[in-house]
Amino acid sequence: MHDTPTQAATKTSTHESLGMVYNRVFDEIAIGDHASMERTLTTEDITLFAVLSGDVNPQHIDAEFAASTRFHGVIAHGMLGGALISALLGTRLPGPGTIYLGQTLKFHAPVRVGDTLTVRVEVITRHEAKQRLILACSCTNQAGVVVISGEAEVLAPTEPISRPRTTLPEVRLTVGNEGLNKLLDHVLPLGPIRAAVVHPCSSPSLSAVLDARTAGLIDPVLVAPRAKLVALAAELGASLEGVAIEDVPHSHAAAARAVELALLGEVRILIKGSLHTDELMQAVVADSGGLRTERRMSHCFLMQTPAYPRPFIITDAAINIAPTLSQKADIVRNAVDLAHAIGVAIPRVAILAAVETVNPHMPATLDAAALCKMADRGQITGAILDGPLAFDNAVSVAAARIKGIQSDVAGQADILVVPDLESGNMLAKQLEYLGGAASAGIVMGARVPIVLTSRADSRESRIASIAVASLLAHGHTGSKP
Repeated sequence: MHDTPTQAATKTSTHESLGMVYNRVFDEIAIGDHASMERTLTTEDITLFAVLSGDVNPQHIDAEFAASTRFHGVIAHGMLGGALISALLGTRLPGPGTIYLGQTLKFHAPVRVGDTLTVRVEVITRHEAKQRLILACSCTNQAGVVVISGEAEVLAPTEPISRPRTTLPEVRLTVGNEGLNKLLDHVLPLGPIRAAVVHPCSSPSLSAVLDARTAGLIDPVLVAPRAKLVALAAELGASLEGVAIEDVPHSHAAAARAVELALLGEVRILIKGSLHTDELMQAVVADSGGLRTERRMSHCFLMQTPAYPRPFIITDAAINIAPTLSQKADIVRNAVDLAHAIGVAIPRVAILAAVETVNPHMPATLDAAALCKMADRGQITGAILDGPLAFDNAVSVAAARIKGIQSDVAGQADILVVPDLESGNMLAKQLEYLGGAASAGIVMGARVPIVLTSRADSRESRIASIAVASLLAHGHTGSKP
């Protein structure tokens, strides 16, 4: 006795939940039998399909170009929908052992990032003699719009197959140096800028500074014990010829002297070397009439990750431990200034919290709501703010749609404002070490840009941070790097 379509679907679902895939042989399949699955499309899906197929049409992978087209944004490759139909045929109906003979497809509407597709196949014809099936195929989006339709002809399996579901290898898309190269292409024509490098007495810090000098980004002044610098350069096989050195006895003196050089106007950037962040920042804030401005200083991570279609800013993850509402307002303003400098005319700012609703027992949600109202009243300008938003709603169109969030910011944030330093630092480090993100770090709100890099940062991260500081020091705004 054969299973009914409902029984067979239940059996398949149960088996699949146990990590198995089963097929249905030709004799078990009747006209009207059907199977379906859902898939929410992500940016990574589209990018990975482009990598595998070689189809690098900018309509699919270049958000800036795609925004200028009649579709007003990135759309998925049409054949990505075809691949989902193939997956349904090969794993559910008929399942393993199916041989694809032919497929027709019609594309009725674009598929966008965040769309949830219901992929469905239904048997419409059986050829007993050749044990072939014709199945109607469709992909329907969350609004009920059929975006793809067609018919598949397959040779159905004749023997039952049950196999453990294969565990696919993890695929990680990496950013590479494309973002850094674009940034350098934009900054280098502006010319080198004078920068004080504070105590660069480690191999990574000195190497990156010398590389930045060779590239033409900066004209460095090394503020550190001369003997240490000479010994370290010899160890690296590097030359300090032509490099200005301010000989000071130790890291505290280096921080003080670098700040003095900035106050005198002899340098226009401060770059942290191998000393601790607190040492440098204490010197920066020591003189109330010095490098401080009316704006609260804050740190910004400029990040780029394969999982997100554009660079974005996380703030503050290094300076303000538990910022007040007024301090958060300055943190937002600083991040907006940085976004403008890198060419984002109207940045979208997501004020992060654990939830997306205002909860009087959760101060971060109250601050988020207040910041948005400040923007409504013109106290924060130059950006679009929304919050509170949970992280998933801030960066995922699909997550925002599922939760019914209507927002100009949700799913496409350019700036992520975290509740406190701990959450921001953990978020940034997780993205860097587990998410393959490239990053640059900069302090905003002082009279000169301050490059704050971690002792564990890569050469690329250090140079990117210096490039961003150079962009700011040149007073550059406008076109996007």
